[in-house]
Amino acid sequence: MKILVLNCGSSSIKYQLLAMPKATELANGIVEKIGLTGAFLKTKDKDGNKVILEGDIMDHKIGIEYILGVLKSEKYGVVKELNEIDAIGHRVVHGGEAFKDSALIDESVLAEIEKCIDLAPLHNPPNLLGVRSMMELLPEAPQVAVFDTAFHQSMPAHAYMYAIPYELYKKYGIRRYGFHGTSHKYVSRRACEILGLDYSKAKIITCHLGGGASVAAVDGGKSVDTSMGLTPVEGMIMGTRAGDLDLGVLTFIMKKEDISVNTANTLINKRSGVLGITGISSDMRDIELEAFEKGNDRAQLALDMYDYRIKKYIGAYAVAMGGVDAIVFTGGVGENGDATREGVCRGLEFMGVDFDHEINKSFRAEEKVITKPGSKVTVMVVPTNEELVIAEDTYRLSEQVLSVSS
Repeated sequence: MKILVLNCGSSSIKYQLLAMPKATELANGIVEKIGLTGAFLKTKDKDGNKVILEGDIMDHKIGIEYILGVLKSEKYGVVKELNEIDAIGHRVVHGGEAFKDSALIDESVLAEIEKCIDLAPLHNPPNLLGVRSMMELLPEAPQVAVFDTAFHQSMPAHAYMYAIPYELYKKYGIRRYGFHGTSHKYVSRRACEILGLDYSKAKIITCHLGGGASVAAVDGGKSVDTSMGLTPVEGMIMGTRAGDLDLGVLTFIMKKEDISVNTANTLINKRSGVLGITGISSDMRDIELEAFEKGNDRAQLALDMYDYRIKKYIGAYAVAMGGVDAIVFTGGVGENGDATREGVCRGLEFMGVDFDHEINKSFRAEEKVITKPGSKVTVMVVPTNEELVIAEDTYRLSEQVLSVSS
């Protein structure tokens, strides 16, 4: 079964075509600058060389038409006819409380996703545009929504509730939902496969560290807590997001600076995090360069704060689960940032972490154990593969539909 995985952002569409169930990648790429001057599609040719195809891509439907045209093209294509694409899997950021698993898309599912727009106003609308575009372009192919929030729906109420008037939870659904669910699901499961642990019994702490960042406690294959909340702002210090913040600080700033709710939202989402601390960049590579090579004190402060926040969540989740078997790093920073991994693990010896500094520095973005043999808690790196999780769920839910129709 050929499955097309789509991840539609506000001005971009990431795509991957996989042959399931063996998960053989047939094609991948990204459309960027949708609706803007200089829009382009980036992919690879049959020899693996990078290809940039420019065009007028005014909306998501045109972007998806462009993707389908490239997949079918004589020069870059991997299918002869579009009906060879058996199903489409969509990344959908927010499914609220309605979805505890991925779902075959129909009008009722679309209606529930639309209800969640207030919870993810920047993400769910383009996700929906991608779905509706594919319904027009490949109407016979089953489509599946895979939600960032679904994996965390196993959290108990005492972990996801906020201490606000209960009526506000009932009225608006204000609670912790968590994000990066497909990533936490994949790397926790993959870590157990590598280590030979029983996923249904293992206690895993997963650290997805990138421009956005979250930590999750996965106990017996289920998320029991996670650092992001109603929105992706809560939890870790991120590239431009503040993470955990005293609410009184925000109201204090709003009063002193005489700023609106929208401006305050921009402040905590776009101008805070390591960018706000350093005034230099949201990219950890730039921050490390400033700290290690130029002795920039604010850059060093940002690194110390970043590592410390992650370490606090690891400690909290180890206590919450009554122990931990493995700590897993993933995401752009988690997979490539050896200094971050070392900074986070420094001081965790009391938990049974026997960190291997030499191995930690010796690789980038590989599956690798970075603790010494005999370490009571294993620390490792597992590159994430969210597209594979989307393809697996799409295959699982579409297989029965396709077999009935055939």
